[in-house]
Amino acid sequence: MSRRLSWVLALVVIAVSGALMALLSGDDSSQRSPVPVPDTAESSRANEMRAQFPGGDEVPAIIVITRNDGARLDAADLAAIEKKWRAQVSADGEAALTVVPLQADLTGFALGDAIKALRQSAADGLPQDLRTEVTGGPAFGADIANSFSGANITLLAVTAAVVALLLIVTYRSPVLWLVPLAVIGFADRVAAVVGTAVASGLGMDPDGSTSGITSVLVFGAGTNYALLLISRYREELGRNANHHDALDTAVRRAGPAIIASNATVVLALLTLLFASSPSVRSLGVQAAAGLVVAAVFVLLVLPPALAVFGKRLFWPFVPQTGTKPLTDSGIWHRIAEAVAKRPGRVAIVSIAGLALLCTGLLTTPIGLSQTEQFRVQAESVSGYETLAKHFPSGLTDPTRVIGATDRATEIQQAITDTPGVVSAAPAGDSPEGLSQWSVVLDAEPASEAAFEAVDALRDSVHSVDPDALVGGSDASARDAGAAAERDRFVVIPAILVVVLAVLYVLLRSALAPLILVAVTVLSALAALGLGGWASVALFGFPALDNTAPLFAFLFLVALGVDYTIFLVTRAREETPEHGTRDGIVRAVSATGAVITSAGIVLAAVFCVLGVLPLIVLTQVGIIVGLGILLDTFVVRTVIIPALFTLIGPAIWWPALRSGDYRSSDGGTGGRHRAREGADPH
Repeated sequence: MSRRLSWVLALVVIAVSGALMALLSGDDSSQRSPVPVPDTAESSRANEMRAQFPGGDEVPAIIVITRNDGARLDAADLAAIEKKWRAQVSADGEAALTVVPLQADLTGFALGDAIKALRQSAADGLPQDLRTEVTGGPAFGADIANSFSGANITLLAVTAAVVALLLIVTYRSPVLWLVPLAVIGFADRVAAVVGTAVASGLGMDPDGSTSGITSVLVFGAGTNYALLLISRYREELGRNANHHDALDTAVRRAGPAIIASNATVVLALLTLLFASSPSVRSLGVQAAAGLVVAAVFVLLVLPPALAVFGKRLFWPFVPQTGTKPLTDSGIWHRIAEAVAKRPGRVAIVSIAGLALLCTGLLTTPIGLSQTEQFRVQAESVSGYETLAKHFPSGLTDPTRVIGATDRATEIQQAITDTPGVVSAAPAGDSPEGLSQWSVVLDAEPASEAAFEAVDALRDSVHSVDPDALVGGSDASARDAGAAAERDRFVVIPAILVVVLAVLYVLLRSALAPLILVAVTVLSALAALGLGGWASVALFGFPALDNTAPLFAFLFLVALGVDYTIFLVTRAREETPEHGTRDGIVRAVSATGAVITSAGIVLAAVFCVLGVLPLIVLTQVGIIVGLGILLDTFVVRTVIIPALFTLIGPAIWWPALRSGDYRSSDGGTGGRHRAREGADPH
């Protein structure tokens, strides 16, 4: 590509990006709550059906009133409460509650404003020693949405700071880090509006969590691409005095690896379209669009920006022509040589270590209740806990059953005969010939006992009316867990198929893709085991969130294959001239520094997810951060070189045939030389 054309393309990308940001910004999706329950789930259909009943277009916000000193409510307290609302007093006399209806279609800023106004007005006219807390479904939704208010800005600031620090440490230059950080930071803002617009245009509902994860992915993957390109640029400067020629060569050599790794992650993210959870599907589209933007900026905008400054950008460590290449020296060369000398022992010990870490999966519980979603204190949670302390379980948040009015007697009997049901009260009829019941369960909300009761209740009412629906908070939590389990069984195989397909297209080898994917999956499972154990045992979280294993596995496999592609494409480049053993040694030597830097950056960036308020995002950050480090220091540095050395030339068959180069020791441990004129591909 000519230098003039590269500048034209860069300016076009920047101009189009600016126009898109001006046209598409202003969306409030970052303030929305995640939607884990599919529209087709029974609880979702029941919630939609409730609109046919009187008051069905409203949802209850619950105000619970207690004394600050924990004592019983006295006559003056009760009189003040009754003056404002019709309230129900608990059996112990220590709490009262009232229900305030809100419009069911409120979301985002509107819902947050409604709950904020309710909380501000709740204490008006009450004695100062009374405490009011607003809880219930709308309050949980508002607290989740409001917890992202400003959080994504904090996430962006912390992420940029972490990336800047690590780039400074990597390049040891006071100026070099500014160029990739500026390019990737701009790409992140463009990706935010483009990804949200694409998801919204496809009828999806982006939310605060998907926006945060997308930003982390764009920064992490974009920085990785920039590191690979700049590393190859520095290497080429050691061979070529003209920095323009060195940069052209670097783009030509690193570009295919960047495109291949980007395509792998994008296609893996798009497998989330097979998921049933709305938030999961939205994440797939948002993040895929964001990573395409990141790759475009690194390949089309970053090279001209680097060309402006030339070698001076690397000051004070300016590469000198004739410097000994990384492929033949340095700490990574010594590590690779040590691995290649004892590949069998190294492979066995390393794989056994990863297998041991996988056992953490066996003891890690999965599933957080509604009150366990927050990492920070929320009034909806504290109010819910106050309700649970003073009122019978299920009374304030009953399960809803909707069925045909002409079978009302049979449905009523089926409900009351179901084990775990305390009471069932008729809650009105609709003009469409449907009846509704308010059912109280004898179980803690979102507990296994509650889920068993919901399942039993559905079996009972379906036996009488196959079209009957069971909804409510417990039913929604049950459906969310079932959706997450279903998504793991559907999406994870799809991810592996996509990654395998990309590697087969890229490497054209029968064995190498299978080996690489198998090792990457083992590493991902080890990270899930270690991260799950750390989340529960070290950080004190009650369990892994339902969606955490799927998100973590996706990112670990897709991003782990990024590093695989960086390594094996270089090994494939070196093998025809130097043989399988020395080819992988030289590849580790050349890419060891950049893969390590990229891995540390990506792990740190994912750990930054901990600044967001939901436990699931903190857990994904922990697991992926640990997994990337395992992938960087164990899989790419040790296991893959050991396995490639053990297997020998057969690892590349049929793309590189064993007859294409000579072996002095049978092809597994000696030095290979390419036949003159042999096609390296």
